[in-house]
Order: sequence, then C-alpha cells, then structure tokens
Amino acid sequence: MATILIKNGRVWNGECFLEVDVLTEDNKISKIERDITKDEAFVFDAKGKIVSAGLVDAHVHMRGISSETFGIQAEMSCFPFGVTSAADGGAGQGDRALLESFMLKSLVFVPISIKCDRADFEQTEKKLSDYGDRAVGVKVYLDTEASDVSSIIPLKQTCDFARKRNLRVMVHCSNSPVRISEILDTLGEGDILTHAFHGGKNNAAEDNYESISRAKARGVIIDAGLAGNVHTDFSVFGGAIKNGAAPSIISTDITRLSAFVRGGRYGMTMCMSIARELGMSEADILRATTSAAARVLGKGDEWGYLKVGRAADIAVLDYTDEQFDLTDKAGNRVFSDKGYRCILTVSDGQIVYVD
Repeated sequence: MATILIKNGRVWNGECFLEVDVLTEDNKISKIERDITKDEAFVFDAKGKIVSAGLVDAHVHMRGISSETFGIQAEMSCFPFGVTSAADGGAGQGDRALLESFMLKSLVFVPISIKCDRADFEQTEKKLSDYGDRAVGVKVYLDTEASDVSSIIPLKQTCDFARKRNLRVMVHCSNSPVRISEILDTLGEGDILTHAFHGGKNNAAEDNYESISRAKARGVIIDAGLAGNVHTDFSVFGGAIKNGAAPSIISTDITRLSAFVRGGRYGMTMCMSIARELGMSEADILRATTSAAARVLGKGDEWGYLKVGRAADIAVLDYTDEQFDLTDKAGNRVFSDKGYRCILTVSDGQIVYVD
C-alpha cells in the first residue's frame, strides 16, 4: 500500500472539523496532526477542500445482491462519490462470499415478502443464512405498489421476527397504506424508516413532522433514502429540516437506473448537495453520511471516523461547480450550479478514485 499524505484541508473526523494533515501508512491512518512531513509519500494538497472519513451509504443496490433490475456494480456506484462502506437495501440474491469479493466494505438488509397482507419469511430465512453476520437487518416494503399490503400487520410480524434475531428493521414507506405515525410507533430503537420524506399519502408533513420528532427521540433512525426525486418530495424534506426533523442519516438508494444520470451525476455527493440546498448544515450533512450512518449499521467502531489506527478510508470533497437539477413528482424543483464533488477516494490506504 502507498503512503499518502493529505495536507491543508478541513478535516472532518466524523464529529467535527480539525485544521490538521492526515497520513496513511500501509492500510491505516498513522497520524492526524498539524504540519506532517513524510519522505516518499504521495502528497495530495487538499487546500480549500473537505478531508472526510470515508462516507457510509446505508441504502444502495449492488449488482448480484439486489435484483437485476436495480443492482449496479458496487464500487462504481460508491467510490466516485466518496463512499467506502455501504449496505444493500434489497439483498434477495448473492451471499457472503460475493460481498467479500468486493473492495467496498459492505453489509446487507434481506427483504421480506408480503403475501395477502402477511409477512412471508421462508426466503428471508434462507438469505439470512447465506449472508451470516453480513446481514444486519431485514427490509419490508409497506408499499401498495410493491407489496400485497393493506395494514400494519406485516410490519408488526417483521418486527417480532427481527427482534428474536437481534436484527434491525428497515421500512420502505412510500405509498404506505397506513399513517407514518403508526409505522414509527411500531418501530424500535435502531430500526430505520427509509424514504421518510416521500410526498404521497400518509407522509411526514401530515402531522407537521411530530411523529418523526417523537420517533427520533426514541432512537428510531430517519433515513432520507432519496432515490433522487423518486422517493423524495423536496417540499416535505425541506419542511422537515425547517421543523427540526432533519434525517438521522442520508442514503442514496442508488441503482443502475440512477447512478450518474438522475439530475446530473447522481450519487451520495448529489444527495448531500440537495440536503444543503434545502437548509441542512454542512456538519449535520457530514455526520449523517459518516459517523451516524456507521453507528446505525453497528460499525461505529470501524467505519465513519478518521482516527489513528483505523482503516485508511478517506473522501476528499469539494463544494464547487457541480450543478444538479431535479424535479419531484409533485413538481417541486431543487437545483444549483454548486454542489459537492468527490476529488479523491482512499479505501484501505489505496487510492481508488481521483477526479
């Protein structure tokens, strides 16, 4: 592995900004301090840029893991956007061995089918066995366009199933047949509501975000799960930020249908740019895509922080001429000539992307 010295940037260590340099040796962070010098190091001048812990995307769809319709090559959908760790949100295919073949650090949520308004765990049990401890949770679609669902019953059954196995529950809530408050009241600490700011029936704005705020206070994770403009109503997302109900984490729900093409170069950096344009602070955006996302996935002791001795996973980001332009299904448009762009990605001490 190369020795890499990143100088002159604003270093985001997972919780706060520091004015320091970062040195990697072999595959680890070896120093984080001012004015580092090192002979024979590859030196990257990050002046005016953010030097962050590698970003963590808690909801992606990887080729061979998710369905052929949605799955995209794992590194291609992550490394160009500064993402070094991710969780697949629809792991109905593949197995642990396939995940281990990726350079991208990866986990999965195994899907649960709903038939006749009842959860069906037969295939889920098999895939949980295939993935072993790489499966951190299960995912259920409370979506009348994707599942045969009409009540809260499948979610209650899913939560009972998951709690017996010490797994997290991720709920896709677009087109839900039940109120968002009922969903959130059913979830427990560490469970995840994804697509939390969709604009369809039973959305978060209908109770002025009160159910979101109550759930966050109990430790339920609110995931933006943007999917660009597909599962996000920008007025609902912006309203949440203004009402103190910003997401706990920001994920992309990136697929082969969206990467690089949806509204510009779609990926984690665009999701961060959208959140900034809607009023989220830079520190909150970075926390939601590093340390907070790592802790949600049970990896806070490995991912999402720049600390001496940890794996050298780093994203260098610039806020620059990176335009984006999306209009959601309700006709709300969010656009800017400025946005976040990934300039450099380092994974386990190896440079895997340079812009």
